[in-house]
Amino acid sequence: MSQLIRLQDIQATHRDLIGDDYYDPTGKTAYGVDEDKIGRIDGALVEDTTGRIRYLIVDAGGWFTSKEVLVPAGLARIVGDDVFFDSLTKSQVDAMELYDHDYQYSYKEQYENDRKAFVADTIPAEDRMEMKDANYEAPNKLELLEERLTVNKDRIVAGLVKVGKHVVTEERNVNVDLEEEHAHIERTNVDRPTDRHIGDVDGNETIEVELEAERARVSKETYVAEEVSVGKTTERHSETIVETIQREELDIDRDGNVVDREGNLVDRDDITAEDVRRARGM
Repeated sequence: MSQLIRLQDIQATHRDLIGDDYYDPTGKTAYGVDEDKIGRIDGALVEDTTGRIRYLIVDAGGWFTSKEVLVPAGLARIVGDDVFFDSLTKSQVDAMELYDHDYQYSYKEQYENDRKAFVADTIPAEDRMEMKDANYEAPNKLELLEERLTVNKDRIVAGLVKVGKHVVTEERNVNVDLEEEHAHIERTNVDRPTDRHIGDVDGNETIEVELEAERARVSKETYVAEEVSVGKTTERHSETIVETIQREELDIDRDGNVVDREGNLVDRDDITAEDVRRARGM
């Protein structure tokens, strides 16, 4: 029956199996479902016969005050300095037994414990998981990261338009045709008898005739002479944004050997990339 020992111990006793550049997740930040921060990785348990990482020791201090548990390595997704357990929920961790630093774990025994813990009655039905052999295979994918520019646009006040009005005074000449009456005296010789006698009336007898005339009367009325509407038009232009971004590139040649940036083969005490992959179970 294969035993599980801490990675730091197997590095001291089986260095010929795993080499100097063996992946060590200790100290990395751990995240659970929905990228909720769990805590950190405190180490790993390795199968003594193959050197393969089977479990990660997770300090779940982000979910619980203090609790260390063993999480199958196959549930992990490693991105840079972060370890993501995309399907691991708080209820699953709550159902797990505390990790005992002094206990000698066996691969088979812990495998059976997992099969019970991940389907425990205390776990909601939607969080229960049937464990498979693939859940114990350490991730063998290295994700290369790159930065990409994301450009957003903000609306700003680029200008302000104010429209007002003022009064302009000017003189206007308007021609108006006016009529007026003038006295017209016409004398006609008459020869006819009358019953009237001179002296019967006052000799100062007069007649009056009213003479009329048109006079210009000026008034002012206000009219809407013009309407002014203020609107906006949108014009498009392009701007070039210059920013420095980074990306990760894989340092490996066509034969699978690790190389530096200049393409020179990196010698690790005669351990080739193939030896490393074989020791990791890839």
